[in-house]
Amino acid sequence: MVADPPVTAGDKEPLVLIDGYRRVAALRRLGRDTARVECWACDVGEALLGVLARAQGRSFAAIEEALQVREITQGLGLSQHEVARRCGRDVSWVSRRLQLISALPDAAVAAVREGRLSSWAAARVVAPLARANYEHADRLLRVLAEAPLSTRELRCWFEHYQRASRATRERLVDHPQLFVRAHQENAEQHTIERLRNGPQGECEADLRRLNEIIARVRKRLPQLRPLPAAVVDAVPRLQTSFEALCNDIKCHAEHHPDRDPQ
Repeated sequence: MVADPPVTAGDKEPLVLIDGYRRVAALRRLGRDTARVECWACDVGEALLGVLARAQGRSFAAIEEALQVREITQGLGLSQHEVARRCGRDVSWVSRRLQLISALPDAAVAAVREGRLSSWAAARVVAPLARANYEHADRLLRVLAEAPLSTRELRCWFEHYQRASRATRERLVDHPQLFVRAHQENAEQHTIERLRNGPQGECEADLRRLNEIIARVRKRLPQLRPLPAAVVDAVPRLQTSFEALCNDIKCHAEHHPDRDPQ
């Protein structure tokens, strides 16, 4: 949390920059060497508590809050209850932030600090992956250090990882960029097919999917004993929607008798 180089005020002790790193970086890029600051006469831990207490006016990412909470608990030796009381939060909020940072590998924390990994990806991808399979999280971070993915690409990657088999997960972890390229090519091919087939082809494909979905549901029904209430309650809505679809198809066929009845 210390500015590098530290900000000084005349002959006084060096000041510590608690918040505003992006603004300082922007000023440096603009060639400015001065900035307006709000000075607090306290130590770093007390200042961090003050920042968290005033966070309603400043939106922090979860990983940023987690790093601040860890700095406070380690630096001041405060309990979670004391931290929660002094920054106006619930104890469960403090506990969740500490759990988040404890689940992240050190490489992920370093990547967030250096701007190579987004806070969202760290909290929503790397942290849950590390809890389930620390080795996979560590391998993924090493690969991303050489060839990073965007947050959107990493989110797509993780969605497929969760649904993949064990063998496929191994390949996804070792070659995330290959997956992204293949996924993009599939999406482009799907777009080309939609353009080629037009609305008629899309309608036919959707009707085939409906039949496939109905067949899957009917196959699973014998395994549901007793039937869940949500399944039973869905019947009237399904009947209404299906009857409306059939009526629309018949109505369009009657108004356009010259078209293929199929």
